[in-house]
Amino acid sequence: MTNSSGGAIAVLDSGIGGLTALKVLRSLLPGEDLIYLGDTGRIPYGTRSRDTIARYTRGNLRFLAQFKVKALLVACNTISATVLPEVCAGLPFPVQGLVDETAGRAAQITRNNRIGVIATPATIRSGAYEYALAGVAPDARVCAQPCSLLVPIVENGRFRPGDVVTETLVAEYLAPVKDFGADTLVMGCTHYPLLRPIIAQYMGEGVALVDSGAVGAETFAARLGDEGLLNGNREGGSEVFYVSDSTESFRSLASLFLERELAAERVVQVEIE
Repeated sequence: MTNSSGGAIAVLDSGIGGLTALKVLRSLLPGEDLIYLGDTGRIPYGTRSRDTIARYTRGNLRFLAQFKVKALLVACNTISATVLPEVCAGLPFPVQGLVDETAGRAAQITRNNRIGVIATPATIRSGAYEYALAGVAPDARVCAQPCSLLVPIVENGRFRPGDVVTETLVAEYLAPVKDFGADTLVMGCTHYPLLRPIIAQYMGEGVALVDSGAVGAETFAARLGDEGLLNGNREGGSEVFYVSDSTESFRSLASLFLERELAAERVVQVEIE
């Protein structure tokens, strides 16, 4: 599975949320070969310890080592925020996470220097977004909220406006951010774009929502272009999706995230040690 530029672009996630980043990456780079690895058998990462996240991520990287990868997008905020530099040190290709790029976008957008961040507990515990924002917007104030139940809610298909349970959860998690007066909200988990209508309705007009997966994909595509790693093809890129649990469950959810169906032969169940 190679192309004229000498390899595929890999997208790594703890499960299925990274598909929101892959969707944007595919729209920007239709001619590139993409490999997606979702560790669906061990989700969620967001409630795990740092050591466990590091161990799981190293296993994922060992799996990807069998392919000719030319670049890696870590489309998981939890990995990006907690262990990315240490586990990816020494890899022979460009690696990018989501946190720094998303923080930079939020800093550009905010008008009142009040920025909200919602993410998994592990991402919030890491303080990575506060640290990144302090570097690019030292005058900004940050309200960071862990949202432990939003990922399972989304993966159960309950993300549409009108779902009372989901709307109640969103309101509970976001109340402190709304009271804080944030004019910019970082959706620091790649599942959250599916909740965008509910989040936008609760936060109200005038609050900008920053999609970490989309920002990561956009900046990554631009970086690969700058570094001469794109093959230049305008169409025809291949896709293979590797998952560590049921392919049927993944395909069903993937159709919601990607807004298109995945052929059964493109999704492969694997064992990650």
